Order: sequence, then structure tokens, then C-alpha cells
Amino acid sequence: MDDVRYLQRFENFEKSYLLLRRAVNIIEPSIFEKAGGIQFFETTFELSWKLMKDYLEFLGYEINSPRNAIKQAFATNLLANGELWLDALTDRNLTVQTYDEAIADRVYTKIKLEYFPLIDELYHKFKDEICLG
Repeated sequence: MDDVRYLQRFENFEKSYLLLRRAVNIIEPSIFEKAGGIQFFETTFELSWKLMKDYLEFLGYEINSPRNAIKQAFATNLLANGELWLDALTDRNLTVQTYDEAIADRVYTKIKLEYFPLIDELYHKFKDEICLG
């Protein structure tokens, strides 16, 4: 693999993505499995925006925040749904800073139904198109 930063970042992102995928596929998760799933989401989301940042900087863009990375990734068609990614950023910030069981349940459901599909789409975009290209 070349010494291109986004390719190195993708390797770490892929490891975290695979753990998150396992977590969201648990049919009836316990409270501990939900907490683990949220933790995997937080880590995978962090690696997601940093992967976008590294790739966009490789293309010549200047990226200085997760929000900026998401907006630019959407503008360059790397992401199909920028608004939902921004919602995921808000929820990631919420789960990192506080713990409330009602919030955790709501966010866990959104991770399974809305946010994981976004991350999955990003994973396949890189795996199938960018990293092999």
C-alpha cells in the first residue's frame, strides 16, 4: 500500500467498521451490548470524518473540522446525504459528552437504522472505488 495517508486511515477505519457492523447486527442487544455499539459508533464515526479529511486534503481541499469535512465530502459527491451525516455528528457529540439511558436508546436505534447505513456506504465507496482505483 502506498504511503498515502487516507489509505493508511482506511485500514483503521475498516477495523472499526467491521466491529460496528457486528454490533448493529445483534438482534436483541443487552444494555452492555448497546453501550458497546454506541462506543463502536463513536470510534468509527471519528475515523470516518478523519478518512474524509485525509482524502479531501489529498485532493487539495483544506479541512479544519468534522463539520467542514462532511460538508466538503457532500459537495464533492463523496457522501450522498450530508444532512444525515451532520445529524450523526450531533449525536456522536452528545453520546461522548453525556450518558442518559433515554438518549442512549434513541441514538442506538438511529445508529442501527440510519447512521450505520451511511458508514456502510462510505466504507464501500472507499473499498470498491477509491482504494482500489
